[in-house]
Amino acid sequence: MNRRHLLQGVALAVFTSFAGGAAVAQEWTPDRPINIIVPWSAGGSTDQVTRVVAPILEEALGVPVVVVNQPGASGSIGTQAALDAPRDGYTWTANAVANNATYAISGLLENTSIDDYEIYLHVANVPMVSVNVDAPYQNFGELLEAMKGSDVTVGTAGVTSSGGMALAAINDAMGGALGARMVTYDGGAPAVTATASGEVVATTQLAVEQTEMVRAGRVRPLAVLASTPLEIEGLDPVPPITEFIPDMEVASDYFGILIPKGAPAEVYATVSKVWEERIMTSPELQSYARERGAIFAPSFGEGAMAAAMPVIAGEACALKGRGEAVRDPSEFGITCE
Repeated sequence: MNRRHLLQGVALAVFTSFAGGAAVAQEWTPDRPINIIVPWSAGGSTDQVTRVVAPILEEALGVPVVVVNQPGASGSIGTQAALDAPRDGYTWTANAVANNATYAISGLLENTSIDDYEIYLHVANVPMVSVNVDAPYQNFGELLEAMKGSDVTVGTAGVTSSGGMALAAINDAMGGALGARMVTYDGGAPAVTATASGEVVATTQLAVEQTEMVRAGRVRPLAVLASTPLEIEGLDPVPPITEFIPDMEVASDYFGILIPKGAPAEVYATVSKVWEERIMTSPELQSYARERGAIFAPSFGEGAMAAAMPVIAGEACALKGRGEAVRDPSEFGITCE
């Protein structure tokens, strides 16, 4: 079975299971606060968008929705905490969905995959390559040439973070020719701050984590990992990386809320209803996306799984291709060509 057929099958199976459960579920009325564990530090991409979504959910569900930052180990510590919590619908997590799908493949967690969650997507993000404003590189081509040596340091939130995976993808596209050194931090915000301060030369973290520093004139964006320019309100378009590496494959990185499976069916049915009625048309999220350089792309059920699987498969297979996979993606239903 090729990857396309596999992804279609997975998406259909998930949707069928979800739809069947939703059809018989009653409406859920939570009676105490809901915690959303963000497994990264405050100010990063996951934290930012979760704090936009939480008040919308709070108003719709009628109880406080509390964002809890629990960073460490490339997001795996907070993710494990969410998985270990009682499956009663009151502990959720938030992340780039590909992270949760590949933690076991990378060896950061054991025996977990995207099948452990119902997923609710809100935005897609793209990594952006930026440098300290005093760095000599005026375009990505100049930086790319310098990255072949070991003098360029790149700040990321860890090897499995969006920034870490972006740097690895660039190296793969260059045939492993880069010698740039990755410096890791406990989140995207600290990595971008380190770039702005000159502690590191560059960062490959997500655009949404960098826009404030770009507007402040402290970092200079050179390229986005996309095939089209990135439009950010009030800023010049950022050129796509394919202008410099034409054959590089790029895929949007989907973010969302993940609710561990095992809670009563009415929990997922109610959240899905809220997603459809409130999140899918949210002006707050649309404004966030325009201002920060994200893509407004909410979905749930079949649509969410279909949207997320390409980047999940891409990152899982990239880990295998680089020899960094502790477990083969095929163990989790992902076939690498």
